[in-house]
Amino acid sequence: MAIYAKNQSEYGCYMKKVVVFSQLDSDVLQRLQAQYQVEVINPKLGDINEQIREQVKDADGMIGAGRLLNKNNLFTAQQLKIISSVSVGYDNYDLAYLNQKKIWLSNTPHVLTETTADLAFTLLMSAARKVPSLNQWTKRGQWKHTVAEAQFGRDIFGKTLGIVGLGNIGAAIARRGFYGFNMNILYHNRREKLELAQPLNARYCGLDELLRQSDFVVVAVDLNPESKALIGQHEFDQMQPHAVFVNIARGSVIDEQALIETLKAGKIFAAGLDVYAKEPLQESELFNLENVVTLPHVGSATAETRKKMVELAYRNLVDALEGRTPPYVVNASFS
Repeated sequence: MAIYAKNQSEYGCYMKKVVVFSQLDSDVLQRLQAQYQVEVINPKLGDINEQIREQVKDADGMIGAGRLLNKNNLFTAQQLKIISSVSVGYDNYDLAYLNQKKIWLSNTPHVLTETTADLAFTLLMSAARKVPSLNQWTKRGQWKHTVAEAQFGRDIFGKTLGIVGLGNIGAAIARRGFYGFNMNILYHNRREKLELAQPLNARYCGLDELLRQSDFVVVAVDLNPESKALIGQHEFDQMQPHAVFVNIARGSVIDEQALIETLKAGKIFAAGLDVYAKEPLQESELFNLENVVTLPHVGSATAETRKKMVELAYRNLVDALEGRTPPYVVNASFS
């Protein structure tokens, strides 16, 4: 009865409760507030996990991104039906615990594919042509004569591009290389994907072979038990001295320290990173290296795509709360 009373509208009707656990588009937030009782987690109000534990006691749904959600901050939930994540990746959610408690987890795939592929190629080109370091070099007033070999980058057109993980995003990156830069495409996957590979004349090969033959390597795998720590010192040692390495997958897919040592030793030409073992990244040896481009996990961060993502997350949430199965549920059968 206490829960019922707390969630009553001014007309005495029960209103389902939604907890917003990160920043949310203002239009979507207003729509939620018109439909449900909405509580927004606010870092300025103290310990976030304590706020979550308090608010989920009588919550029916949650929406947001970027928070670790697990037994530690969800054990108080009594009627939680869905967590709607404004993201594709979901490694920050304890899926085993959600399955145990029969809580749906939804995500927002597909709408960010092309935007993330754009970012991957931005990193590839920036690293290959030394864009960040030359930008700073120019602004420091060091452009006093014709550029020398120290400022030279690497050609991209007509080179070999190796994609580790030919899913939707990996294929979108490969298309940019194949159609835009006349690149030869290699790919490594858990299995061959002929439907994606054939239009690009992409050749399936083992990981070591891909690393040895590619001028550019882009990691775009999903994070799973098989892909965790997929790229370590052995793999970096297979790469060519002129190669450029790009990671847009997850930080834990690579051995970050091994990459740092590889870059410091000049064993590869450069790297471009959008993801890290620890995020947000405040301090790192990477920041002291001129041959690595570091971005703050912005693969999907354009105004248009983030709007599409939050709209899809809103749809997932409302469908679940109104008794329908959302279009994108990670654990529909709780297994």
